[in-house]
Amino acid sequence: MSVILPVAQRGEEILKIKAAAVADAEFNSDWLLQLASAMQVTMLERNGVGIAAPQVYISKRVIIVASRSNPRYPDAPDMDAVVMVNPEILEFSQKICLGEEGCLSVPNERGQVERAQVIKVRYYTLQGEVIETAFEGFPARIVQHEVDHLDGVLFVDKMNLA
Repeated sequence: MSVILPVAQRGEEILKIKAAAVADAEFNSDWLLQLASAMQVTMLERNGVGIAAPQVYISKRVIIVASRSNPRYPDAPDMDAVVMVNPEILEFSQKICLGEEGCLSVPNERGQVERAQVIKVRYYTLQGEVIETAFEGFPARIVQHEVDHLDGVLFVDKMNLA
């Protein structure tokens, strides 16, 4: 059974550092599979639509993207959860859109952030298979938000302060 993990809060050092890549030897390991499972349970418990390993005090390049309607994001489109290991955004569309974001590490605060409308991403599955795919709209926003976490950036660092 997976546990609900504590979530790092803004100001904590783990959220400011660039996360390390998952090594080849770690793919398909019990450790990595358990981490992904616990991250997913934690995200669902807190009504998140995405989560990054640094948010649960693990400085590794692992994110989950799981857009779905919930109390925090009632208009989110539904998609199957995708676990991405060592994700890399290869392309950003020229088209930019402004949208509201929140974060499990910055509770009770939301703001408008500009993000590319469409992105192309390369990532690995938990088993080490390479995937290249595109995301558009809200799921693309989640991927960009979570990849930022891997680089030590919070959405509040990118907000348009008018």
